[in-house]
Amino acid sequence: MSSTTTFDSTKEPLQKILEEIRTGKTQLPDFQRGWIWDDERIQSLLASVSESFPIGAIMMLETGNADVRFKPHFIEGVKIDPQPQPDHLILDGQQRLTALYQSLLGKVPVKTRDIRGKDLNRFYYINIQKATNPHFDREDCIRSVAENKLIKNFRGEIVEDYSTPEKEYETGMFPFNKIFSYDNWMMGYQEFWNYDRDKQILFNKFNVEIIKRFEQYQIPLIMMQKETPKEAVCQVFEKVNTGGVSLNVFELLTATFAADDFNLREDWDKIVTRMKSFAVLQKIENTDFLQAVSLLATRDRHLKAINDGISPEDVPGISCKRKEILKLSLEDYQKYSPQVLAGFEKTAKLLSILKIYSALDIPYRTQITPFASTVALLGDAVENEPVRQKLFQWYWCGVLGELYGGAIETRFAKDVPEILAWVNGGPEPSTVSDAHFSPSRLFTLHTRNSAAYKGIYALLMNDGGLDFMSGQPIDVTTYFEEGVDIHHIFPEKWCTANGKNKFDNTGINYDCIVNKAPLSYRTNRKIGGNAPSVYLERIQHELKITPERLNEIVASHNIDPQLLRSDNFEGFFNARKDAIIQRIEKAMGKPIARDIVEE
Repeated sequence: MSSTTTFDSTKEPLQKILEEIRTGKTQLPDFQRGWIWDDERIQSLLASVSESFPIGAIMMLETGNADVRFKPHFIEGVKIDPQPQPDHLILDGQQRLTALYQSLLGKVPVKTRDIRGKDLNRFYYINIQKATNPHFDREDCIRSVAENKLIKNFRGEIVEDYSTPEKEYETGMFPFNKIFSYDNWMMGYQEFWNYDRDKQILFNKFNVEIIKRFEQYQIPLIMMQKETPKEAVCQVFEKVNTGGVSLNVFELLTATFAADDFNLREDWDKIVTRMKSFAVLQKIENTDFLQAVSLLATRDRHLKAINDGISPEDVPGISCKRKEILKLSLEDYQKYSPQVLAGFEKTAKLLSILKIYSALDIPYRTQITPFASTVALLGDAVENEPVRQKLFQWYWCGVLGELYGGAIETRFAKDVPEILAWVNGGPEPSTVSDAHFSPSRLFTLHTRNSAAYKGIYALLMNDGGLDFMSGQPIDVTTYFEEGVDIHHIFPEKWCTANGKNKFDNTGINYDCIVNKAPLSYRTNRKIGGNAPSVYLERIQHELKITPERLNEIVASHNIDPQLLRSDNFEGFFNARKDAIIQRIEKAMGKPIARDIVEE
């Protein structure tokens, strides 16, 4: 074996693996993953082992690495007091091993569920006669029986009874939980049948064809050595783990902190409760939060190393990649978590200034992480207008430049120090200098699937766009109470009836952001499918509003009211496109080169 290899690949007898689970030598890392396999899947698994079919490899980790400390947790069904320290932790295969342990070694019913998710308690049996008959499908030989070991028909009448050993002998139903200790059951079976020769021959055949297969069954085992780094363990869960609940760095850190009696999940639940008071933070994930904690922790380590005179090439960088998050100590988390939470809450308030009120309207959820991290470090300085304007410019450049849609951890690590330096007189951040917006992009923005679409939607509200009917500016109250959403200005019905283009990326396009505005639900119903000249007159008449006032309201959306009143779609489209480009230039703080295609 190479000295650089971090794992061994071998085979282990199923019986040995299950016995080490029973004695606590093999346990789970405490990721708080549930036991989730259903009844049919367990029967299928037992059938596969009984026929010596492969059920997949198991992966385990040797314990003893001080840098990879996880609180151990018994497989469901194991109870040992006091809890021993395990020799191995199961990384992949929890569901299969739990199903096999409970059904083959358990003395109590297996806790499972039906295909609809209803909880069940089951014992598993195999029919001796059928299992030794090659004409029967193996899965048809296996029965799942309720914990009272009775099977009833729809009238509640008992049709099968395995509630005593004698009933098992009589029906020839062998309990799977006797398969590794079948001697007493076999003796009782033979005595029950008065040592009938045919019954003995039948059981001997069953022993050879079924029981021995369980005793001799080998499971491929990958054993990761205790020297394996934590980030490699994380990769196993993210890319190799099968049949269980998907795990991420939060789950791994939960298990790590549990070794120090700290429940990260409970702490996150408290954080979520705080965040729920801000609709815009509803979609923030635990990994987003941990990235922010990592940015603050690694920044402090970076600055300390520089102050200690460490050579620049040896100074650890600022990072929020998986590897760095996994290095967070409990002390790091407890130190920076309150500061990070305050940063997210302040960020929510800053986003409301930008007219971004709900999680649905956030262009990039990922961009909130460096935003909140920077705000956490700036503290009260974000109340200063020049600082706030630079933050907003950075934010709009990231959104409209569409810079946060791919692998963005490296950009996060640059954002935080660069923004901090910028507000103190340094050069502009790379996110600002890298950002570019092409005017022709406007023609392709049709739905909220695009970050730039959401960004322009917020910019239009930020300009103080008034609702056509109420004349009220959109704030957090009217946004939710009036059901504000983005709607067509020239209605789709009118556009199709008048031969206007849709999904044309080279010119005028009625379904793109240029022909849309944030309006209340009530206003959109009033617009209906009518021409603008019609619905504007209707609004004036019904609300007794002057033409001049309605023109002011329309103009607040960067719309020329006269072009709208004359149903001049082409003139309206080109004028509003130019107005939106100018608004984007203002938000990004840089000029936008007009596309040649526009000419």
